[in-house]
Parts: sequence; C-alpha cells; structure tokens
Amino acid sequence: MPVYIGGEVDAVGVKWVSGYPGNPARGLPYIKGLIILNDPSTGIPIAVMDATWITMVRTGAASGVAAKYLAPVKTKSIGIIGLGVQGRIHLLALREVLEFKKAYVYDVLPEKIERYIMDMGSKCPGVELVPCRDYKCATRDADVVVTATTMSEEPRRFIGLDDLKKDFLVIAVDYDAAVKEEVVNTADVFVVDDKQQYLATRAKGPYFKNYPGKIELDMGDICTKRIEHLRNKPRKAAILLGIAVHDVVVAKLVYEKAVKQGTGTTLPLQPTQQD
Repeated sequence: MPVYIGGEVDAVGVKWVSGYPGNPARGLPYIKGLIILNDPSTGIPIAVMDATWITMVRTGAASGVAAKYLAPVKTKSIGIIGLGVQGRIHLLALREVLEFKKAYVYDVLPEKIERYIMDMGSKCPGVELVPCRDYKCATRDADVVVTATTMSEEPRRFIGLDDLKKDFLVIAVDYDAAVKEEVVNTADVFVVDDKQQYLATRAKGPYFKNYPGKIELDMGDICTKRIEHLRNKPRKAAILLGIAVHDVVVAKLVYEKAVKQGTGTTLPLQPTQQD
C-alpha cells in the first residue's frame, strides 16, 4: 500500500500488510505488517516499524471521525460486534467524540465477552458495558453500531434493518462481512472512506456484491466541507475499508516522536551511487 502525501504533511511510505483469517485459531494476530517511511526528498528509507498498533489506532480514529460527523446528535448507546483488537480500540475512539453511557458488546466467543468487559471497564469510566448473548442484543437499542468481525470473500451478512433502531449509524470496518445490503441500499447517507478505492474493490470482487455502485460522499468530502446536517438524517451507514494515507500519517507522527525521545534502534543504511 504505497503512499505519497504532499503539502504540509510531506510524507512517503509503504505499508506491507497481510490478513490471515485462520491466525487467531493459532494464537496469532489476524492482521500483521510493516510500515516503511522514506525521506520525501530522496526516497531513502528512514524508518521501519510494526504496522499492527498503527493499523489498530488509525482504524479506530477513522471511525471516530465518522461518528463525529454522522452519529445521532443525542447518542446514548453504542453496540460493538467483534471484540478483538478493533472492538477494543473502537470503544475508546467513539468515547472521544460521543457521550454515550452504555455499550452493548458481543462476540461469537463468549469468553472474549467476559475478558473484554474485564479489560475495558476501567478504561471507560461512566460507561456501562452490557454483555450480549446474541448480536441482536448489541444492535436493537444502539444508536451507533460498529461491526469488527472477520472479513470473508463469502460473507454471511446477518445485520438487517429489523435489527436496528429507526435512527442509526452503522460503521463497518470488516467490509461487507456483517451488514446486509438492505441496510446500505436504503440508507439516507451511505459513506465510504475513499470513493475510488471502494468502487475499484467492488468492481474487482468478490467484496460488496449487491452494495451500492454509486457513491456521492466519502469521508474526505465530509471532513473538508464540514457537512453537519448529515447527523440529522435517520439512516446512515459508513463502510470504512482503511486507506494507507492514514497509516503513513500516523507512522510519521510516531517516527517524529521517537526521534525526539531518542527511542528506537538505529541501523546503518548507506545509500549507493550509480555511475
């Protein structure tokens, strides 16, 4: 996932990432990768760093921004389906922008629900974490629903309109694994993080079959135009695929902070000149 960002950011880098659905059963992370930052003026690599933490943080942050502009004004509760790394960071990210008092949490593995509540309760004081025995418990009373399940080329989508409140925001960070097409096709607002990436992914397949083939807004439009009135629309869906620009921006911040603090390991890298 190569990236160049100009302007004041002025950053160049690449994210090398993999996602293996069978890894959790082996005790390994589902997503693993590296990020390489380059000097924007010479192209010479200046840092290599683990992408796992950065991927986690930037994904949660992107959803937090989506919630800031799209969540119902009086959001009192959220629902999180999938309590892995993303399920955890999303609780923290949404708490930064929304003043909800209750979070319904669900995972297909009951032991993960118990562990989630034990680990996250102290990190969100004032928020009641409600364990759910099924996904409907996590969706039917939630103003904002986040799906962070495992992506699949043959998804068994299970969240339909009957599972949601009349006014809702659904944020999916697992592609089309959980949210039925009826939700996105009837939404008053359907947003992705990047129009071209979504349309190219949909056209290539197998993801997003029967999802909208036309996109009017992406998060770039919403953030730059500050379209506040979207929060008043009753049905909203945001499908956030994840874009490498976010990774490299965060990686640059991490790098600059590491240099300032003198953290990290310096490796010799001597550029060669060609005759």
